[in-house]
Amino acid sequence: MSHASGPRNEHSARADHARAGRRLEYFTLGWNLIEAAVAVGAGLLAGSIALIGFGVDSVIESISGGVLLWRLHADETDDRRERLALKLVGGSFLLLAAYVAVEAIKTLVQHETPQASLIGIGLSVASLVVMPLLARAKRRVAARLESRALQADSRQTDLCAWLSAILLGGLALNALMGWWWADPVAALLMVPIIAREGIEAMRGERGECVE
Repeated sequence: MSHASGPRNEHSARADHARAGRRLEYFTLGWNLIEAAVAVGAGLLAGSIALIGFGVDSVIESISGGVLLWRLHADETDDRRERLALKLVGGSFLLLAAYVAVEAIKTLVQHETPQASLIGIGLSVASLVVMPLLARAKRRVAARLESRALQADSRQTDLCAWLSAILLGGLALNALMGWWWADPVAALLMVPIIAREGIEAMRGERGECVE
């Protein structure tokens, strides 16, 4: 009886962890879709390329969340789907890196000054609070499921927090110091980090899942 209950208990625990992972990804999807709508709307009102770019970033992150939901609705031991999900998450990293690079260079070349926006500042502060907590929760579940795809997705959630800080810093420095170039320069500094995460995910190198 004890031998039979062991595998069943292990399977039940993995199913619980998978459900927890799905709840986190549903929250991620909902948050990012709301964040995208608010950021793009506030960006259009303020004429801020930085805010609009932040909204598009949220759309790209929603793609990653959708991929992980697809993965977590499958058999927990489906290695083929796990590998494919990891590559798709990696691809969303590379898409994000390309977008951030193009928008930052465009802003610098065209001298597009990001405008102060109370809505944008509030949104970036909220993201700075929520995203690190969400990323930590994803890493815990990823470790229990031994899911490299969910681990990679948690890194993208971390990057959202960093981009929120960049957005907040760029708007603040422009408003207080008149440094219109602060936001695109900071964004360019993030591009190699984002791209590296994408390449590692595509190669399946981010295999260590730690809490």
